[in-house]
Amino acid sequence: MGSQFFNRLGQFGLGLSLVGTAVSTALYNVDGGHRAVIFDRFVGIKSLVVGEGTHFLIPWVQKPIIFDIRSRPRNVPVVTGSKDLQNVNITLRILFRPVPDSLPKIYNVLGVDYDERVLPSITTEVLKAVVAQFDAGELITQRELVSQKVSEDLTERASQFGLILDDISITHLTFGKEFTHAVELKQVAQQDAEKARFLVEKAEQQKKAAIITAEGDAQAASLIAESLGSAGDGLVELRRIEAAEDIAFNLANSRQITYLPSGQNVLLNLPQ
Repeated sequence: MGSQFFNRLGQFGLGLSLVGTAVSTALYNVDGGHRAVIFDRFVGIKSLVVGEGTHFLIPWVQKPIIFDIRSRPRNVPVVTGSKDLQNVNITLRILFRPVPDSLPKIYNVLGVDYDERVLPSITTEVLKAVVAQFDAGELITQRELVSQKVSEDLTERASQFGLILDDISITHLTFGKEFTHAVELKQVAQQDAEKARFLVEKAEQQKKAAIITAEGDAQAASLIAESLGSAGDGLVELRRIEAAEDIAFNLANSRQITYLPSGQNVLLNLPQ
């Protein structure tokens, strides 16, 4: 009796273990910011999109495929040509996420790695089409307009695949070596032209200053001549007296000058 009781108890425990295992395999979790689509071995991908939480499924028959529906960034580099046939290296940063209701279609058509299949191709297509409408100089001066047009066209293309683009921005924009060198030469030429214009303006100002100075000197000479004509030699004598006073004042303040009365000499006792 005792051995039969323990055998039945062991069978009951084994049954509970099998039931627990079956229940655990029939449950799956969908974390926050995720969605699930169910693959059924008999009907394929179901159209129902499963939200967050814990859910049941039929073991072996059904399998959950989890998708992240949060926005994720991706950088797509593209090499293309401008309207004036300049090579342009441009990198686009895209913040994307799938449309939750479109997940069954996305999985059937593209698979789990849908972003790898879609974003590089449509980004390259849109960038080539938009950049070809602008010259190299316009890509720099009208960057905001270029970014806006790329955003509009790329958003429309991505919606055809069930993708939402939350943000699109141009993070990198450079040109080929030839164009960059030409731009540098142009800048140097512009700087030289500005310098030459400054030198010309400076020479013009110096010329005007010289003319004004010459006119002033001529006018002063004319006034002096008129004064001499009207006053005779009195003006010259006045200027001579003023000059003599200046010379006498400077000599009087010099320590190396000695004055002697008229008719006297300096006597020095020189050794024999």
